[in-house]
Amino acid sequence: MSNDSVKQEQINKAVWNACDTFRGTVDPSIYKDYVLTMLFVKYLSDVYQDHYDNYVAEYGDTPELIEELMKNERFVLPKDSGFYALHDHRHEPGNGERIDKALHAIEEANIVKLADVFQDISFNSNKLGDEKQKNEILRHILEDFAKPELNLRPSRIGKLDVIGNAYEYLIKNFAATSGKKAGEFYTPPEVSELMAEIVEPKEGDEICDPACGSASLLLKCANQIRKGADGSKSFALFGQEAIGSTWALAKMNMFLHGIDNHKLEWGDTIRNPKLLDENGGLKHFDIVVANPPFSLEKWGVEGAESDPYARFRRGLPPKTKGDYAFILHMIETMKPKSGRMAVVVPHGVLFRGSSEGRIRQKLIEENLLDAVIGLPEKLFYGTGIPAAILVFRKDKTDNNVLFIDASREFKAGKNQNQLSDDNIAKVVDTYKQRNTRDKYSYVASLDEIQENDFNLNIPRYVDTFEEEEEIDLMAVQAERKEIEAEIAKLNEQMDAYLKELGYEGA
Repeated sequence: MSNDSVKQEQINKAVWNACDTFRGTVDPSIYKDYVLTMLFVKYLSDVYQDHYDNYVAEYGDTPELIEELMKNERFVLPKDSGFYALHDHRHEPGNGERIDKALHAIEEANIVKLADVFQDISFNSNKLGDEKQKNEILRHILEDFAKPELNLRPSRIGKLDVIGNAYEYLIKNFAATSGKKAGEFYTPPEVSELMAEIVEPKEGDEICDPACGSASLLLKCANQIRKGADGSKSFALFGQEAIGSTWALAKMNMFLHGIDNHKLEWGDTIRNPKLLDENGGLKHFDIVVANPPFSLEKWGVEGAESDPYARFRRGLPPKTKGDYAFILHMIETMKPKSGRMAVVVPHGVLFRGSSEGRIRQKLIEENLLDAVIGLPEKLFYGTGIPAAILVFRKDKTDNNVLFIDASREFKAGKNQNQLSDDNIAKVVDTYKQRNTRDKYSYVASLDEIQENDFNLNIPRYVDTFEEEEEIDLMAVQAERKEIEAEIAKLNEQMDAYLKELGYEGA
């Protein structure tokens, strides 16, 4: 099969069809990890086999030499732990145990890259039913991934990013079917795209997402650099994720997109930040982006007052709303001169009072806030509420704040709204031009924001009020008289009809 004939849609369709094995038996929030892990193992196996066959073609039947050469592969695959060995034994009992052993062997052989990546997944779990049902399900999934359209060898698909794209496609579809839990691991691609374009990643940048989920936002930032610099990989990606299984998805996502230059940590960013510099302080980044959990209740207030990194010196966020905990952490990790940041927040962050109001005032007075962008409702998985993007910069040249109301421009969908390319382009252009557009954007001075008591609610700055058409009262009065006459006529007819029927005096 030539490279030309490998279409992204074919791969996407094939991996989505593999999910049919689980549907109706296992919840999507559970089976997503099995399908995504199997895709990763299949990819490793196909690349390894492809390179092995190339060496055989080049050096002939010289097993020892080829084994030696294969030790330099990006990923090493121990004997009997690859996909095809598992597929060969699929009709025998013990599929779950065999797959788990294979994952363990792959992790051990690639410990620097894959340490702990498979620790939260067990194919031998009773979540898949009793032994007989489990064995059957796993046989089916091995057969699904063995289909010709899921041959992921580089000699077939070339250097196309189809595997990374297929992985993202799966994650997006799982998010769409996972309800509330989806927000934990996925930011809609258009929102990620918008944020990446706003922070303008450049070659050499260090980029961090402290609530990285499955890493789609980080990868969008990387993509901006690769697009603008002929595929350059001169950047470094950093992230932290609190949920172990989601952190594992992020690691696999990075590798499937061909990005080895990343450092993703597993742990709670607020209680235990792990991206530190050589002196044990918080590491600083050129770009910090995130879509943190909205108004997280148990965010870690108990340790915040004595925070060793002084992240909460501007004030303590309320104990049941962690929005400003993430914002303050991110502010603290921006590089002093080049730092820029974009964060998704619920609208309450713009206007809530008490400690949040005091923190907000300090951030504005320090001239860190650059822009407030209001987004449409129903963009995010698991919540219908509209959100906003706050943009902060360390290199501001004036003390104005740009407000953009992009809430009314979107592509409507049944369950989910989307931002079109034009919607994104308009926001980015307005942000870069930094201009006031009627009913869309407004550049507010510090004095104006002070007059509004540091309330950032967008309608205070962007007037979207539509003048109602003047109502012709005389026309309305005439119409009313016509209707009244019509009713009187109907009443007369009804009386006459009742009279005929003998209901005299009805």
